[in-house]
Amino acid sequence: MTKPVIVPGDYAGLHDGVVGVVESARCAAARNVNAVMTAAYWEIGRRIVGSEQGGQARAGYGQALIAHLAGDLTRRFGRGFGRANLASMRAFYLAWPEGEIFQTLSGKSAAPENVQTPSGKSLPADRTVAPDATTPDYLSLASRFTLPWSAYVRLLSVKTVAARAFYESEALRQGWSVRQLDRQISSQLYERLALSRNKAALLSKAGDAQPSDIVTPEEAIRDPFVLEFLDIRDEYSESDLEAALIQHLADFLLELGDDFAFLGRQRRLRIDDTWFRVDLLFFHRRLKCLVIIDLKVGRFSYADAGQMHLYLNYAREHWMKPGENPPVGLILCAEKGAAEAHYALDNLPNKILAAEYRTVLPDETLIAEELERTRVALEERSRSAHPGEPEPES
Repeated sequence: MTKPVIVPGDYAGLHDGVVGVVESARCAAARNVNAVMTAAYWEIGRRIVGSEQGGQARAGYGQALIAHLAGDLTRRFGRGFGRANLASMRAFYLAWPEGEIFQTLSGKSAAPENVQTPSGKSLPADRTVAPDATTPDYLSLASRFTLPWSAYVRLLSVKTVAARAFYESEALRQGWSVRQLDRQISSQLYERLALSRNKAALLSKAGDAQPSDIVTPEEAIRDPFVLEFLDIRDEYSESDLEAALIQHLADFLLELGDDFAFLGRQRRLRIDDTWFRVDLLFFHRRLKCLVIIDLKVGRFSYADAGQMHLYLNYAREHWMKPGENPPVGLILCAEKGAAEAHYALDNLPNKILAAEYRTVLPDETLIAEELERTRVALEERSRSAHPGEPEPES
């Protein structure tokens, strides 16, 4: 039987067309998930504010309400509905009330008497919205939110209303990604424009995207906010070498004895509007403390120590249980030929406790040597499996 011949020119057109369909569909899916999620969070914020006002704004009522609701929602839906997130939803509604979010793209506001709530009922401009049991029309409401939820969370950190409105309008006008928006806010573009003599040139230059600004559809879907909203486990993408090193370190520590109890890998934590991940999280039974392990493929720097102390402060406030000792951090640097291990112990309340930690915890040199041996073995295995390929860079 003669095998059919595929004409190169015809196939190239088909291939390119299908690739275009898949890529555009993925972008649309990511935008739609984000828009519906943002609409839901705005509605949750609306109901929280309405319930608070129903409680007549008693002192402490709002915080108690959010804490109680966070506990119930977390038990029901899992991650994504903690106190910090619910507080962001409440702040989101207050920063983007009905009269503002129902603006048209042309900049014309709907008449106050014609503004509708998600339940479809007209909302008088001077009336407080009370929570109701009506299911919102999420698709209609979602059309009002063009930016992803992570962008609105970043905008909430801008305290000046005028500056926030500027960043939002420019993000919409210039199509900024969340990374571009974060960069412009961090570099104080709004304040720099106020001082600039050539505002048009500065604004035009600010709109130039950098390679690191691009967010792929896959990254948009793996946004921690989206994963929490959909209650999907976060499969974090790492290099094969890092993944293998982390897994081997977990096995190595568990083999040292029964002191280490494994708690998690790639554990996420959120500080303000920034997400971080710790590579490994253990509990040390004898010391009765958490052990946070962070792997760096490169030379140790003071920035690594600063980041670890950030993790330790967060863990002490949010992960420690009553009766436990303060957490300890272990920074592992896997630079080729110069592996290092450093314990972060200066967060401990006294020198006696630090000395006890030093006595009980595995020796830093032992861990560094194991890390280097593992790296060499993994690279040799990789070269054997793929002969002729260049040696990986340090």
